[in-house]
Amino acid sequence: MTTINLISKINASKQIVFDVSRNIDIHQQSASPSKEKAIAGITSGLINLNETVTWRGKHFGFYITHKSRITAMNFYDSFVDEMEKGKFKTFKHEHFFEEENGITIMKDKLQYETPFGIFGKLFDDLLLKKHLTNFLLERNKILKVVSEKYV
Repeated sequence: MTTINLISKINASKQIVFDVSRNIDIHQQSASPSKEKAIAGITSGLINLNETVTWRGKHFGFYITHKSRITAMNFYDSFVDEMEKGKFKTFKHEHFFEEENGITIMKDKLQYETPFGIFGKLFDDLLLKKHLTNFLLERNKILKVVSEKYV
């Protein structure tokens, strides 16, 4: 299993950052380099507990689909999305939000497993982990810009 942990500091309340983080339209904006679009389930606005979204985007030259469900939500403190259908063996993205002096500390914990045994592990080590880390960093950069506009 691979784990990616990221921390972002955003000059906005955790309520704003929490809602911006689960906004489908803003995610599509942050994922524009991969042409990622919501094609089923919740395709616009805020996603909530037990709702699903299916994404279609171009990664490594191929269009892939990824269906996630929000499996846990603790309003303004955390939420979790987990893959229901897609290319990973397992995929769980936990989002945590803490506020200190008007600054939100947003923490991402992404854990996933690749299929295909040693070949999947090699692909992960050579390309996938860096790709997913960069994808999340770009997403978090957009979340920061959008959230700080509300201040």
